Amino acid sequence: MFVEKRTSQSGGLVFLRTDFNVGSTTFADDVRAGLTSQPKILPPKYFYDELGSHLFEAICCLPEYHVTRDEHEILEKYSDEIIDTLGLSEDRGVQLIELGSGSAEKTRRLIDPLLKRNIRVLYVPIDISEGSLTRSSEQMMQLYPKLKVKACIGDYYACLNALKSAEVDQDASQKIVLFLGSSLANLPPVQSEHLLREVRQLMTPKDALLLGVDLKKSPDVLIPAYDDALKVTAAFNLNVLVRINCELGGEFDIEQFEHRAIFNEELSRIEMHLFSRVAQSIDIRSLDLRVSFAAGESIHTESSYKFDIPMLTDLAAKTGFHLARTWYDASRRFSFNLFAVQ
Repeated sequence: MFVEKRTSQSGGLVFLRTDFNVGSTTFADDVRAGLTSQPKILPPKYFYDELGSHLFEAICCLPEYHVTRDEHEILEKYSDEIIDTLGLSEDRGVQLIELGSGSAEKTRRLIDPLLKRNIRVLYVPIDISEGSLTRSSEQMMQLYPKLKVKACIGDYYACLNALKSAEVDQDASQKIVLFLGSSLANLPPVQSEHLLREVRQLMTPKDALLLGVDLKKSPDVLIPAYDDALKVTAAFNLNVLVRINCELGGEFDIEQFEHRAIFNEELSRIEMHLFSRVAQSIDIRSLDLRVSFAAGESIHTESSYKFDIPMLTDLAAKTGFHLARTWYDASRRFSFNLFAVQ
């Protein structure tokens, strides 16, 4: 459910906040569970506080991180073709629902051809970072005065569940869900399938999902993308410990942890870890919790799965879609995939 609604003076921009505590765990819950498990883990969604969101935007500019450049290349070359393939019509309009919208810079490449075709667009960005969502939504309204924006503050599941029970816009009944930036790859296969089934429940025939995923490639290319020379990704990873210190009264000494990126070939994924440099115990005051680390023990903070076409075809079939079309960058390192409703 949405627990708060704020509308801009023009009425074109609406902010909707979900109840984070209904049907989902809190930051404190997940920190307690993750740091008392073996092996220790933390969910990657907690990277994206205000500082973390800025750091991720910086990562997207790094020479080692090819994903953003490859996405832009695909959109620059194929955005019109993608819109044509979606089969959108002026009389129906479209709800463009984006999971993990961030700065929404890439999304503009799809909104431009929609508006040129005089298709009415309701943009529904979903993001857990209120600051990032507010900035990007206000920017979109300045760039596109005719655009309607209903921005949903919350995690994917809370916002999707709220949207299921809300009549977002009767005049924009055709839905296109965008899941760009390879964000789905951060979820284990069971969770990614569950999330796509939740997305599918929003949809009717002629609706579709446009899914961005990074493709399998050499570790020599993969590992530097997650362990760059400037150590921006290291700061992004370590920031989750800073967040625990600030929000939960943690006493982590950041210098006693080291960021590493590891390629797990068997599971086809890059893993990000924070390794304890020494044996140590850390108190987290608001949780009344002391966490012990052996020297060399890690917190697994993120996995990024890498795909090929058979994996994507199987994923679509398991979640109520079929893989209708794929677009690649010139080096075939990244792909946009049209999942059409079965």
